[in-house]
Amino acid sequence: MGIEGGLARTRGGFLARLFGRKPDEPVTQEWLDTLEEGLLRADLSVSLVDSVMLQVRDIVRDGKAKTVPNVLDALREALVAVLTLPAAAPLTVSRPRVVLVVGVNGSGKTTTAAKLAKRLRDAGETPLLAAADTFRAAAIDQLETWAQRIGVPVVSGRPDGDPAAVVFDAINAAIARGNSVVVADTAGRLHTKGQLMEELGKIARVAARARAGAPDEVLLVLDGTQGQNAIVQAREFTKTAAVTGLVVTKLDGTAKGGAVFAIVDELRLPVRWLGVGEKADDLTPLDPRAFVDAMLPRSA
Repeated sequence: MGIEGGLARTRGGFLARLFGRKPDEPVTQEWLDTLEEGLLRADLSVSLVDSVMLQVRDIVRDGKAKTVPNVLDALREALVAVLTLPAAAPLTVSRPRVVLVVGVNGSGKTTTAAKLAKRLRDAGETPLLAAADTFRAAAIDQLETWAQRIGVPVVSGRPDGDPAAVVFDAINAAIARGNSVVVADTAGRLHTKGQLMEELGKIARVAARARAGAPDEVLLVLDGTQGQNAIVQAREFTKTAAVTGLVVTKLDGTAKGGAVFAIVDELRLPVRWLGVGEKADDLTPLDPRAFVDAMLPRSA
């Protein structure tokens, strides 16, 4: 499923009232109020909507945008700017690259780890999965099933084993086999549980013993259906874990896709990937302009 299909629910409903207007339809106060309410219902944060609407009202007042399509074009540019963070300096990464996938229970971590491994394999890399969610035997089984389905090797630990040891073994296995990247699925944890959060630090320290400088990426998986609650989770995770990027999942099942803007605006962390469906290929990199155009299409 593409990003347009993934954002169908966000784009529909209340936001749909903004589209299908005549090319020369003038901007009215009623329409601006509808626009503001639509953005809030799509779960952009109140502070971000206030900021964006201030820009919109300014250009309308100054006569720079006199029609509804003009205003929507200006709005799209403002939202693209929110998602477009300064490019990070390129890093020299040793092989294998090590990616930790973290998040709360039910966010879609295990599925995301598998989908990411498939994306990497399809791009010519040689990924290896690490089933480091040893707290749930079902998670190990799930990742092993995914690994078989997508044709990617997996290193698993025993249930209730040491997850850091699984990551350590996976990195050493990747070094021995020549795999280019290790994608490690870690246990789901509530951001309020200090002991589990501290375990992420242990996993990172042990990974660095297997390959200096690891992990290279810590991807925080957020459930897009949680809307503003996902921001709370992200805020707490970033206090404890050295999160480098975000994955927002289940966007196909929510009308709250606007939370992506709020998350990036507050945390200044890039959204690396979007989960837009249940199939193996339903993980897509975030393209700010494509995302905005899918949410605010140029025609009904």
